[in-house]
Amino acid sequence: MTDQPTGFRIDATHAARGLLMGGADIIPGVSGGTVALILGIYNRLVTAISHVDATLIRHLRNRQWSEAAGHIDLRFLMALGFGIATGIVALGSVMHWLLRDHTQFTLAAFFGLIAASSLLVARMIQKWTPGLIFLILAGAAAAFWIVRQPALTQPPDALWYVFLCGVVGICAMILPGISGAFILLILGKYHDITGIIKDTLHLQITLDNILTVVVFAAGCLIGLISFSKILRWLLAKHEPQTMAVLCGFMLGSLWKIWPFQQDITPDQPEFKLKQFEHLSLSEIPIDGRFWLTLGIAIAAALFVLILDRMTHGHDILPLEDEQTPK
Repeated sequence: MTDQPTGFRIDATHAARGLLMGGADIIPGVSGGTVALILGIYNRLVTAISHVDATLIRHLRNRQWSEAAGHIDLRFLMALGFGIATGIVALGSVMHWLLRDHTQFTLAAFFGLIAASSLLVARMIQKWTPGLIFLILAGAAAAFWIVRQPALTQPPDALWYVFLCGVVGICAMILPGISGAFILLILGKYHDITGIIKDTLHLQITLDNILTVVVFAAGCLIGLISFSKILRWLLAKHEPQTMAVLCGFMLGSLWKIWPFQQDITPDQPEFKLKQFEHLSLSEIPIDGRFWLTLGIAIAAALFVLILDRMTHGHDILPLEDEQTPK
């Protein structure tokens, strides 16, 4: 007789899945949504999030705690959320160190991950039309213009901007193919957030860091609740157009993570204040460092393509208002 899984074992399984998602979420180019898709919990996750609605508010207002918890699949979300947070904390410090001390190789990995992910997003479009080609070009042009703006080179050091980064970055969670960490990288806040994680692990906790985390978390919460329904509607009603714009945005954003950049402020100790100048193909020295950078980018791209092969058989179902699993 096969033992039935207990509640604790189920929670531990969801936490382990969250750990994998959190590890993916902290790496620009690997989407936590993709990992959720591979693990078979994508629809349950998005459905639970979408149930933060009027029905939930009515349950809470009437103090129907059990009904409210069941409506949003609270136990599942808590176990998964614990795992996600653990994964992010576990890898955040490592990513901070890699980006600061091994910038070129780290950007090469990011470049390969994003380039391959943009290809996968393009493959989601079954039939290309002139209109979709226009949208992908428009998305690429818009992203290329955005990432070249001086404001993103030296982003505002203000809490309102941290809140905005949380709102925008969290939306990538429900889009397989793009990661929230990549959005933070584009917005210029990725290194700051991973730095806070590193400081926390070293017990260097400051009031500024706590305030930043609280504001960022508030932005994530607002973005997840507000934009999840909009994104679900776009995917349900205008999926090809949404995917075309998203693919173009990712391609145009590759400029931000071009691995061959020259540090023009070598005396600046703070990474977030450094300025880099892109090298053209003719300016790149062809040496061992070049070939290693190229190899890292190719390996990262292959990793994403292999990860995509693992999702076959786990297609996204229509995200209607289905009954949340209990």
